Amino acid sequence: MSFKTKKSLGQHFLTDNNIIYKIIDSINAPKEARIIEIGPGTGALTKWLVQKYDDIHVIEVDERAIQVLKKEVEGIAIHQTDVLKVNWQNLLSETAVTNVIGNLPYYITSPILFALLEHRSFFSEAILMMQKEVALRLVANPSNKDYGILSVQTQLMSTPEILFNVSPNSFNPPPKVESSVIRLTFDQPEMPCSDKNLKTVVRTAFNQRRKKLSNSLKPVLGDYFPEGYNFNERAENWEPATYAKLTAHLESLGKLE
Repeated sequence: MSFKTKKSLGQHFLTDNNIIYKIIDSINAPKEARIIEIGPGTGALTKWLVQKYDDIHVIEVDERAIQVLKKEVEGIAIHQTDVLKVNWQNLLSETAVTNVIGNLPYYITSPILFALLEHRSFFSEAILMMQKEVALRLVANPSNKDYGILSVQTQLMSTPEILFNVSPNSFNPPPKVESSVIRLTFDQPEMPCSDKNLKTVVRTAFNQRRKKLSNSLKPVLGDYFPEGYNFNERAENWEPATYAKLTAHLESLGKLE
């Protein structure tokens, strides 16, 4: 059926079957796994997921898309809600691993990523389509122009990997940018510090990324500069692990809430 996409929802529906097959093949999950699809739209990916997995849940906010899904795809659980308001714990399988898959709306990619990272203990992996520019940030190494807040937090909380790029011509309507499919494997050890305090330190550091860390980190360090760190460097020069180590040290001294 014809379906008019809504620009306000950032809808760009995947129409390229070759890309759909590549995404399906990228999922590392047993048949009994629960697969949660973010933003299925009218089910281009969903109708193939149900052929491979028995337990499919989808999160879709557009009532029109849901009506199409109900007609086109059988045997799925549909959750009509804003993905940024989802209670992830309620969507977990009690008996099997839970994987996430989704073609993310570009305008809320970062909030969705942060939500998945926050709830990483719930999931085995996430296969996500996003703007290539954002994907490059997730995997960027220190001292690279793409390296920043997303890089540090993502790499401390998961193992990110760009699987392949996707042309705008694979969508309807075509976006104005190239996309990438990325895998986040939630296999990293528990951090030595809290997520909240890590975010505070990292965001403070990168808030003035052109300055030396001795200046940019003043709001959290004050005049205290512990040994073992080079505060003459800029935020982009520190490895993710260095941020986690410093945050844990500051926590141990009661310098962070």
